[in-house]
Amino acid sequence: MHFDTEFWETTAFFVFIGLLWYIGAHKKITDALDRRSARISKELSEAANLRAEAEALLASFQKKKAEAEEEARSIIAQAQTEAESIAREAHERVAEFVRRRTKQAEDKIASAETQAVAQVRDAAADAAAKAAEIVLKAQAKGALGEQLLETGIADLKRLLH
Repeated sequence: MHFDTEFWETTAFFVFIGLLWYIGAHKKITDALDRRSARISKELSEAANLRAEAEALLASFQKKKAEAEEEARSIIAQAQTEAESIAREAHERVAEFVRRRTKQAEDKIASAETQAVAQVRDAAADAAAKAAEIVLKAQAKGALGEQLLETGIADLKRLLH
């Protein structure tokens, strides 16, 4: 029998495969592939968990952002309400201040009018007393005239004041 190159190559190939089988290379390769598959599966699982955590964190931040925006709108609305209330109160205070000042001015004017009327009355009384004195001096002469004149002037001043 004649053995050619193909026979020896085939025989060598089967011996090599048998040798690999004998030392357990197939188990080592299978174990290595299984470990790599498990590691990849674990990494994919971790990546999915990280993605879920990231999405949850994003949702949490979006919720906090929405709450903060709502709170800001609420604070702005409250500030506007308070500002309007303060402005209204200030307007009412100014109006009340103007009313009080107007009343005080009117009271001062009325007091000045009363005082002016009293001064005019006093001046008129003094002028009337002087005129009466002059008239009575001219008509009543002597001691009796002087006495009547002084008594009349004193009574007149007392009545007018």
